[in-house]
Amino acid sequence: MKSVQGDGARIAFHDQGSGLPVLLLHGFPLTSESFRPQLDALGTRFRLIAPDHRGFGQSGPASGPTEMSRIARDALAVLDALGIRRAVVGGVSMGGYAAMAMLREDAGRVAGLLLVDTQPGADDEAGKARRAQTARDIEARGTQALVDSMLGKLVAEDCDPAVRAGVEAMIRSSGPQGCISAVQGMAMRPDSRDMLARFAGPALIVVGEKDPITPPAKAREMSALIAGSKVVEIAGAAHLSNLEKPAEFNAAAEAFLSSLPATG
Repeated sequence: MKSVQGDGARIAFHDQGSGLPVLLLHGFPLTSESFRPQLDALGTRFRLIAPDHRGFGQSGPASGPTEMSRIARDALAVLDALGIRRAVVGGVSMGGYAAMAMLREDAGRVAGLLLVDTQPGADDEAGKARRAQTARDIEARGTQALVDSMLGKLVAEDCDPAVRAGVEAMIRSSGPQGCISAVQGMAMRPDSRDMLARFAGPALIVVGEKDPITPPAKAREMSALIAGSKVVEIAGAAHLSNLEKPAEFNAAAEAFLSSLPATG
């Protein structure tokens, strides 16, 4: 992996392929390796850039809440280091929150959106309380707390056992402090519906049919905010549709990306 020095942390990232630049922002509590099926299958047609968020994977440690704007600025620093002016920005779950934060930071850098199993709303008070409890659980029990509480929601019950094992390994590889910082940052995120309503570029929204965290109804609500956007529902997938059903996801993503003009 390559790396760039961000504001107080080294940000490691994959940079694979050539052509239309596509920035991929991973979900919580995973790493950029969660995009391995896309790096392998789509990296022959597009330039895929997938960072590890601070506190995850090979990036430097997090300090204090990792706000979604912080992840967005780190991603922009990666694009700057690569000399990329504009890119399609894709994000899964928390990565989707960060993709929307990029619209706040510098909407001109976003050539298109690929929003996956995510939603634009801020946490309500009950949601913030759940985040705070999750942070306490991680502090007390480490990432085992996340395996116990999240694994069954991230992937469907009948998911390929190898995929389930890979997701669990990614969760266990994450440092507790990075996870706590990300949980705190997600609780602080603003509502992004206004940003989506103003976005004039192309957008594809992908959601797992069985996603219990951000279900298909959330995807349809999000699509209604973005003129001309399209929703693709992946049958049999839960919250990590790009990992659970890579062939179906990649086909939808490739069709969308192939329809866009080259940028960079």
